[in-house]
Amino acid sequence: MKRKLIIRYILLGVLLLLVWMTQSIPALGNLYSQTVYPVISRVLSFFSNLFPFAIGDLFIFGSITGVIVYPFYARIRKKLPWKRILLRDGEYLLWVYVWFYLAWGLNYSQPNFYQRTHIPYTAYTPEIFQEFVDNYIDSLNSSFVPVKGIHEEQVRDEAVKLYNQLSDSLGVHHPPFPNPRVKTMVFTPFISMVGVTGSMGPFFCEFTLNGDLLPINYPATYTHELAHLLGISSEAEANFYAYQVCTRSQAMGIRFSGYFSVLGHVLGNAKRLLSEEEYTKLFQRIRPEIIELAKNNQAYWAAKYSPVVGAVQDWIYDLYLKGNKIESGRKNYSEVVGLLISYEEWKKNSIFASIMFN
Repeated sequence: MKRKLIIRYILLGVLLLLVWMTQSIPALGNLYSQTVYPVISRVLSFFSNLFPFAIGDLFIFGSITGVIVYPFYARIRKKLPWKRILLRDGEYLLWVYVWFYLAWGLNYSQPNFYQRTHIPYTAYTPEIFQEFVDNYIDSLNSSFVPVKGIHEEQVRDEAVKLYNQLSDSLGVHHPPFPNPRVKTMVFTPFISMVGVTGSMGPFFCEFTLNGDLLPINYPATYTHELAHLLGISSEAEANFYAYQVCTRSQAMGIRFSGYFSVLGHVLGNAKRLLSEEEYTKLFQRIRPEIIELAKNNQAYWAAKYSPVVGAVQDWIYDLYLKGNKIESGRKNYSEVVGLLISYEEWKKNSIFASIMFN
């Protein structure tokens, strides 16, 4: 028994060391994301797809409950000393920590978007930002179409097809299966209280969506969470890929969902970078139907949101992101605008260069 315990501790120590080395050495982070993770993802996704419900949600709930309840059970019923109880709880948490990082979390240590794609970062200038915003508003307005229902199979098929097309040029993996299975969050009412529309279940490589999603939110949220399943850890990058996939779709509702998904981020950046007069002119250019849709969408989620629970979740998730090399924390979501501007400038310069040298 003692020998088994020693072997278990040694194995745990080796795995912890492996995690920390991968986090510290860029080459190992790249090796994990490009070589190891696709294999792990395929195996864990295949297993989780055997279940019609989100087993990751139940695992997290069971783990939290167990870590809280076990000490009282062990002390009152088993009469174990506190030292042994706390050691067992601590060991379990370390195994969960190792599992999280080996199964998905080490994707935080991979090269970022600019390093993977060799697309240069473009700094904001008033001229570049204004050009981007003008083009975005034109595309948003022209893509508008009322989205009445959720067409799950269509969204799935378009997402898989377009991720396969973008994979090699934009630094994201191909979908592991032709029919990736999305699941509804087990605790949807609570999840709506904290304002979360989807999540990536790292322990079993499954992605889940909030059961309260509106039709306009569904395509962009699906493709965002699928990006996480494909190894993208940054929220800004997941937003970027969701935008690229949706706006390339021939299905009008999916395309509009892509443009609509970054409206709040674009307006937030515009409010910060433009004068009040410029911002007002920009805002007035947006179709009234889209403004009305945005207001209704905001009111819908606000009615389900709990300020207290949501604030706690925001604080925890902000710490989580910052602890995993996302220095901007929750503000990372809005950094999608910088990625879009850099991509558009690179694309424009590439076209210009090809004309000049041909």
